[in-house]
Amino acid sequence: MTAPNTAPAQSRGGRWIDEWDPEDETFWKETGEKVARRNLFFSVLSEHIGFSIWTLWSVLVLFMGPEYGLTPADKFMLTSMVTLVGAVVRVPYTFAVAVFGGRNWTIVSASLLLIPSVAAFTVMEPGTSFSTFLLVGLLAGIGGGNFASSMTNINAFFPLRKKGWALGLNAGGGNIGVPVIQLIALAIIGASGGPRVLLGIYIPLIVVAAVLAAVYMDNISSVKNDTGAAKDAARDGHTWIMAFLYIGTFGSFIGYSFAFGQVLQNQFGRTPLEAAYVTFIGPLLGSLIRPVGGWLADRYGGSRITLWNFVAMAAATSVIVAASMRKSLPLFTVAFIALFVLSGLGNGSTYKMIPGIFQHKALAKGLTGEAAAVYGRRLSGASMGLIGAVGALGGVAINLAFRQSFLSYGSGTGAFVSFLAFYGVCFAVTWAVYLRRPAASASSTTAASETNPQLSYAEV
Repeated sequence: MTAPNTAPAQSRGGRWIDEWDPEDETFWKETGEKVARRNLFFSVLSEHIGFSIWTLWSVLVLFMGPEYGLTPADKFMLTSMVTLVGAVVRVPYTFAVAVFGGRNWTIVSASLLLIPSVAAFTVMEPGTSFSTFLLVGLLAGIGGGNFASSMTNINAFFPLRKKGWALGLNAGGGNIGVPVIQLIALAIIGASGGPRVLLGIYIPLIVVAAVLAAVYMDNISSVKNDTGAAKDAARDGHTWIMAFLYIGTFGSFIGYSFAFGQVLQNQFGRTPLEAAYVTFIGPLLGSLIRPVGGWLADRYGGSRITLWNFVAMAAATSVIVAASMRKSLPLFTVAFIALFVLSGLGNGSTYKMIPGIFQHKALAKGLTGEAAAVYGRRLSGASMGLIGAVGALGGVAINLAFRQSFLSYGSGTGAFVSFLAFYGVCFAVTWAVYLRRPAASASSTTAASETNPQLSYAEV
């Protein structure tokens, strides 16, 4: 066995780090923590703007009055397709970190955000066809990919004991791009400005994020050229189980972020300004609490927090259904915001589970020390992009469910009933896979864990 590497992180130029061992406490204290936190900060900035551009059309549709000639169904279809693209591109964005390096891809992915921003600036006016809006909206979906590459990259920088906090902060800082763009839109609408003002603010910010990533971020050599990790992650059943659970947490967050303002307008007759006053609150609180979900998962176990979070999400959805049937706007709004908060909390706890699951599998294989840490980082980093992509598809389903509910019933009540049933299924899956304990003595459980890793997944 070789001694732990405690040397400072070595760079071979171009901001490449050749030696990186965050699990070694001496290395972490002397070198690793400072470098990891710097990369985390600028990763959050780029991902934050990516989320803003991805959810841009949740704001732009509020500007689009009768003069644009779009029906509520058209608007839900538009936001559904934007969400779909954002989900799909998460898969190649995950591979991109291994191909190009985390810093290099952050520069590229940030710069690509100029394309949908400039395109929207060009076409955003009455008289533009729905097909043109749809095409330009699809371009905005590339902003959704930034999350996958950012999470994969940051996962490699932090030790397992810090991943819940770091991934929660990274994702929360990115998620907060949703309410920020909605707040800026609120200010612009209130000042009687147009959508092009909003786009004019973001175009220079994109350039700034790309430049700062180039100057201050790093690539980790061990992460590059490991595209086979994604194939291994895709073969693991836990990747798809966690993707299903992530539909319930992040899928809810992003789907409701796109739909909240439209539901308020179509079901309760709110004006664009009235809707904008409320729309940002849910995504803001859901984003801010995501690191708390990661921290709670670090302390109590991600599977436990996730399980009870689904119970709370089901309860909030039940209140929403009741408020919708009674046409009580105050109760509906409060319960909907509570659902946002819970989706954010669950985002943090589910993502904490991922590295814990693969670290556990490494130990079950007989790996120890750095070998186990490398195995866990490799598969958890690769799986995060796939899980994020599938989870984001939940946002597509939510917007399509709202579209169908309004077409069939004139309200979103039918959609909320289906969401309630889905949260029940998520609860059952979490309990069955990660928390259920067979009747066995402590000694037999310990022995069985060598052949059945499921028996101790409650700690992840």
